[in-house]
Amino acid sequence: MARRHERTRARRCALQVLYTSEIQNAHPSVVTTSERLLYEDGDLPEYAQRLAEGVEAHQAEIDRMLASTSENWALARMPIVDRSILRLATFEMAYVDDVPVSVTINEAVELAKDFGGEDESPRFVNGVLGRIAVQLEERAAAPGAVSGTDADAADGVAAEAAGAADGPAAGGSAEAGAPDAAVGADAAAAEAGAGAPAAAGEARA
Repeated sequence: MARRHERTRARRCALQVLYTSEIQNAHPSVVTTSERLLYEDGDLPEYAQRLAEGVEAHQAEIDRMLASTSENWALARMPIVDRSILRLATFEMAYVDDVPVSVTINEAVELAKDFGGEDESPRFVNGVLGRIAVQLEERAAAPGAVSGTDADAADGVAAEAAGAADGPAAGGSAEAGAPDAAVGADAAAAEAGAGAPAAAGEARA
């Protein structure tokens, strides 16, 4: 139980990192080392750093999965908080073997209830992650299934051969639902310039 509580807090901290990285247009790995980022209680947990940096390392594959399962909702038009929750949970579902998928989905829905950009955020997050869970099950059951890590490695080789390079994490406009008292001074200033934190989430396409 204690470990589950610790991981719940770690997910909240990881969400803060991912949200702030988009507001500041910086990589999560840069945000995790920033002394200006304030956490709810003490230093950034190790598991939070693993989640945030894992999302950064596998973001291309994560975003492909989200784009294929978020029906009628363009990834770029999602509220930043919702997109960050989905990326965090998708990484945990696909790359963290010791956490049951059901636990990841439940934790993500709770994050959406607390911080989601719109009233329907919990239901939206639950639906998308449910479809990703099915997708992951089908991938694992397929003959000659390739793990997420191997798929990312193959993508990296192909990108290198084509001379491609990934840019920083996708940006987005600020909106309601920023993690409470967790975003540092820079993120708070960015929110103030983009719109009141209590405003409704942006329209989705």
